[in-house]
Amino acid sequence: MNRLLTAALLTFAMTAATAAYGAEPTEKDAIAMAERGAAYVKAHGKEEMMKKISAKDADFVQGPLYVDMRDLHTGIVLAHPINPSIVGKDLTDVPDASGKKYRREIIELAASKGKGWVDYMYKNPVTGKIEPKTTYILRVGDVVLEAGIYKK
Repeated sequence: MNRLLTAALLTFAMTAATAAYGAEPTEKDAIAMAERGAAYVKAHGKEEMMKKISAKDADFVQGPLYVDMRDLHTGIVLAHPINPSIVGKDLTDVPDASGKKYRREIIELAASKGKGWVDYMYKNPVTGKIEPKTTYILRVGDVVLEAGIYKK
């Protein structure tokens, strides 16, 4: 019974989050979430932002759209609301399902330009399937905030 209730609540939460957008999140939504995260980091510091991300704060986790954080210099994942098992790990050279080392690309783009988009394959938390994703990355000091959307 608990599993059924949990599944029903999860489905409701994901549906509500998608409904809040009126549809699937857009690139504009990803940019806005990353910028909201950058403002929070600047106002409160990266440690407080890590707490917000880990707590799945509604400002930074909305259905399939969420912010995660990585260290710019080491590539270590500092906070991830959906997959906390990767926090503290350097996955820079671990490829996606198609063999692309997208995390390396994220770090290089953040270091050289400070912001931009990176495409790769990733597990969608809503569908549970590996799908094409594009992520907006935004450098804030020595960290990189990432907010991505799944392509249809």
